[in-house]
Amino acid sequence: MEKQKPVVLITGASRGLGEALTYYFAERNYSIAICSRHLKEIQKVKKKAEKLGASVIALEVDVTHSKEVDRLISVTEYHFGSIDIVINNASIFGPGPCELTDYDEQAFRNVLTTNVLNPFLVTKRVLSGMLVHNQGLVITITSEAGITGFAEWGAYGISKFAVEGLIQTWSDELADYEVELCLVDPGEMNTKMHERAVPNCDYSLLEPNQLLPFFDYLLSLKGGRNGQRYSAPDFLEANGYV
Repeated sequence: MEKQKPVVLITGASRGLGEALTYYFAERNYSIAICSRHLKEIQKVKKKAEKLGASVIALEVDVTHSKEVDRLISVTEYHFGSIDIVINNASIFGPGPCELTDYDEQAFRNVLTTNVLNPFLVTKRVLSGMLVHNQGLVITITSEAGITGFAEWGAYGISKFAVEGLIQTWSDELADYEVELCLVDPGEMNTKMHERAVPNCDYSLLEPNQLLPFFDYLLSLKGGRNGQRYSAPDFLEANGYV
């Protein structure tokens, strides 16, 4: 199919930041591919984005399995052509606040597998097309817990340390190309995941929509993003958005 519009792929798009970004790109005339493990929720997001005028593919996908990731990327490329932007947003927190000495082994494995393997598989698969065209942007969502260990955040924080290392390593390997990989720390947001991490939170949180001016800034940059780690809250505060 001949490509008409820029194409963005967003994982974990059925709620929270992924959902907000889907509508953000819909309003900016992108062709959009979104996925989630929650079929009914992702279909609702698809319908809302289509009402904004976007062409949208929504798939139920477990991005920890390479065959499902291959199906996701293949379907997107078949319908829309080459992918310009990928947002690795899918992740889970795991059990609620829990010290590592009490952490269940299987839960630990599940969180690390989900949060580390999925950006690895998605990025690996999409890079084959991006490198052919020598252009593309892969944005991976991280956390302050990926650079600072927080008590009772368990496998989630540890998984984000691994994600930070993954993107740092990959961006260094791609330093001679025009494909860019970067990390975005969105800060603490009012989401179901944060509710699990900090039950009965008694301090203010960002709403996912409040981060959108940061993405305006990030997408306006022409180069220089490879290997960078961005703090969305720092940008929003420095520019008077919060």
